[in-house]
Amino acid sequence: MRILVVEDEKKVAAFIAKGLREENYVVDVVYDGEEGVFMALENDYDLIVLDLMLPKLDGMEVLRRVRNNRNTVPVLILTAKDSVDDIVAGLEGGSDDYLTKPFDFAELLARIRALLRRSQDQKITILKVADLTLNPLTREVKRGDKAIELTSKEYALLEYFMRNVNRVLSRTLINEHVWNYEFDPTTNVIDVYVNYLRKKIEQGHKKKLIYTVRGAGYIMKET
Repeated sequence: MRILVVEDEKKVAAFIAKGLREENYVVDVVYDGEEGVFMALENDYDLIVLDLMLPKLDGMEVLRRVRNNRNTVPVLILTAKDSVDDIVAGLEGGSDDYLTKPFDFAELLARIRALLRRSQDQKITILKVADLTLNPLTREVKRGDKAIELTSKEYALLEYFMRNVNRVLSRTLINEHVWNYEFDPTTNVIDVYVNYLRKKIEQGHKKKLIYTVRGAGYIMKET
């Protein structure tokens, strides 16, 4: 899953990003409100962690612009503003949760997981392509009745393919959704991971699922 962190304190932002990446989330970080709005509206995120006291645009204005664009991404406000009025304003302004600084990372992580579970519960629980199934809640993957063990990156790559079945995915799109903006697109890491994934989900099966589209990227086909 992909998370946007909008936080102007670079040490705090780095601390959050490091912790979330260790939990296998893809994390993008920006340091001001204008960039936060741009990233939130230009990309498909599963959750946003949003500070309120930001340069250029404050967090409440970021939240207002995101919601005015009918973007329903879960937003967790993380801020030093801890008065009851601030908390009420944040929740009534469209955020899904509110956590004050200083904070414990374990609590932040628990709140993020709860918001993501709530969001996932509103979507299709089981992803299915041919006889391949993926449960986003339990992270269980099966081909027929056989369970398949995947690394975190293989799992993220497979979920992205299965949510975009019959769509050609360029390496740039895969990079943005499975890795992050710090990833070096000149490497062949994406191709290597696609090959790893193919071996795990296709070995021993006549029907292939992932195809190379020469000069364009990859596609997962249901038929």
